[in-house]
Amino acid sequence: MSESNDPAYETQVRTAFPELERVEDDQLREQISEAWVLGLERGGWRDIADIPYAWNIHEVNTVEHVRGVTEIALESMAVQRARHGATPDSDVVVGACLLHDVGKCYEYTEYVDSSLLESPDRHRYADGVIPHSISGYALAHEVGCPLSVQRAIPHYHGEIPARTLEAELVKSANAASSNAITQATMGITLQEWIEEHSQTQ
Repeated sequence: MSESNDPAYETQVRTAFPELERVEDDQLREQISEAWVLGLERGGWRDIADIPYAWNIHEVNTVEHVRGVTEIALESMAVQRARHGATPDSDVVVGACLLHDVGKCYEYTEYVDSSLLESPDRHRYADGVIPHSISGYALAHEVGCPLSVQRAIPHYHGEIPARTLEAELVKSANAASSNAITQATMGITLQEWIEEHSQTQ
């Protein structure tokens, strides 16, 4: 378990993500919150709402995106159950959705105004060394999230060769939300954004 129990960050996380109440398992709910608190502390963020959706898209923040991904995944899960008789685990889906971008707490500190941060450990956690989906996986592992949640967090192209139904829900919901954001803010698809900026970050 972590060394952290910052009540201010804890309050920010609980307020930012009311979807935490959709998690039935009390321990998992606490682990999700703890992972975000650790990320915020280590990144040096003053406010969770200041973390941008992407290093070069600041019109939408990560909280808005994460909530959108969670909402899309829950809607898709409902269709899978009602229409096809599938049985994805709701706690795993919500948990992984809420954690899939927690690694941005590390990755995006170098792309925001320094006034939004307080003593970030840029050398250790920034500089694009570890993609946010992998550092998010590591945070989930560190706080003890179930393996089923951990393995559904990596969502970028080619990161996990074998995927669970829950992981596919997270990945597809993330793509749907991301496509909407890149189209609305830049007039391009997510794939076009990736192709345009993969060599510039």
